Amino acid sequence: MARRRTKRRTHVGASNGTSETQPANSSASRAPKSMVIRIGAGEVGSSVSQLVKDVRGMMEPGTASRLKERRSNRLRDYTTMAGPLGVSHLLLFSRSTTGNTNLRLALTPRGPTLHFRVEKYSLCKDVLKAMKHSKGGGKEYLSPPLLVMNNFTSPPPADGEPPSVPKHLESLTTTIFQSLFPPISPQSTPLSSIRRVLLLNRELPTSPSLSSKADGSYVINLRHYAITTKRTGLSRSIRRLNAAEKMIKEKKNRRSIPNLGKLEDVADYLLDPSATAGGFTSGSESEVETDAEVEVLETTTRKVLNKKQLEAYRKSDSKASRPEGPTVEKRAVKLVELGPRMKLRMTKVEEGVCNGKVMWHEFFSKTKEEMKEMEEVWEQRRNEKEARKKVQKENVERKRKERGKGEKEELGNKEDEWDSEGLEGESDADGMEVDDDGPIEVPAG
Repeated sequence: MARRRTKRRTHVGASNGTSETQPANSSASRAPKSMVIRIGAGEVGSSVSQLVKDVRGMMEPGTASRLKERRSNRLRDYTTMAGPLGVSHLLLFSRSTTGNTNLRLALTPRGPTLHFRVEKYSLCKDVLKAMKHSKGGGKEYLSPPLLVMNNFTSPPPADGEPPSVPKHLESLTTTIFQSLFPPISPQSTPLSSIRRVLLLNRELPTSPSLSSKADGSYVINLRHYAITTKRTGLSRSIRRLNAAEKMIKEKKNRRSIPNLGKLEDVADYLLDPSATAGGFTSGSESEVETDAEVEVLETTTRKVLNKKQLEAYRKSDSKASRPEGPTVEKRAVKLVELGPRMKLRMTKVEEGVCNGKVMWHEFFSKTKEEMKEMEEVWEQRRNEKEARKKVQKENVERKRKERGKGEKEELGNKEDEWDSEGLEGESDADGMEVDDDGPIEVPAG
């Protein structure tokens, strides 16, 4: 008999799923997960749909990159599945009847929700077209980006007036954006894993770029960059030679190899400024700003030695010639924009997931008396909701008991009917046997 095949292959993207040993909603999986959703999938337009795809790429790897919405899906469908899937954040893009693009950032399962109006945005393809040297997507999206936040805490006003944006709102917004990505530990996180930067810059109300009418606004500019590094202290010509050597080893395109056929000596290429591709032609090619330089450990590959080679290495004098500690090299850090760009203007903050009490509104302000009335209204709503839940629970328990009691009575009636049928059969069978041709008398005894 042939042996049955054991399936070992999985579907595409199955590595993003959760294992059996660690469920999605367990406390062990603390990494935040998000879902970027189009509300009204066929009504937002192609530009907003592409913006949603770009934002999903920006939120990688902790997001549902292959999510497909339907026109019939509602917000309740996503909030219901957020718990079993371990989703902690919902980013909801929609378009209003007036043509404005809106973004809602909600924390599941209880909120709060930040409402933004997307005043301006640029797609990834537009950003790449505008750049001279763009960077394609590679291994940058295998790890979450580094979150950099600027001006999220505004200084107190000099005239002593209350701030236009409350302090608790600023701290709440800061906490929500910080929870989008897993925290980074400087002691344990390797530098090679940080390949992207997500920059959030808040425009302060006192900024000259904002008009006097927008003093109470909360505007955030979002930028997404890739981190590139290169060695400093080397001229452009030497860097091109190093790159050409890597190209030859990896058997890639050799068009970037410098052409030295017209030169008599390689020194002309390295030192002569008028040579092809130039030597130290300008300060920008050979030197960088000291602020952009960082010192990192040199990533050099080392040969693995066996026992005999290790003993010979220890006995030889070559150990003394090598430095004992790790070598440090200087690298220049450069940011290459990946996109998308967004200018977000906060309009409202709600207590729940896209519903509940309004904690702050840009266009409406309430007095203390109105706030007190609103608190009383919401307290009454909470009490009514709790009362309804209590009544529903009592009804469910009552119906469950009635159903159980009814099943027991029905089961008892069935047993009584079975016993009575059996007794009737026994009384009929006394002194009589049934055959196919008819009843046959059998004498008793």
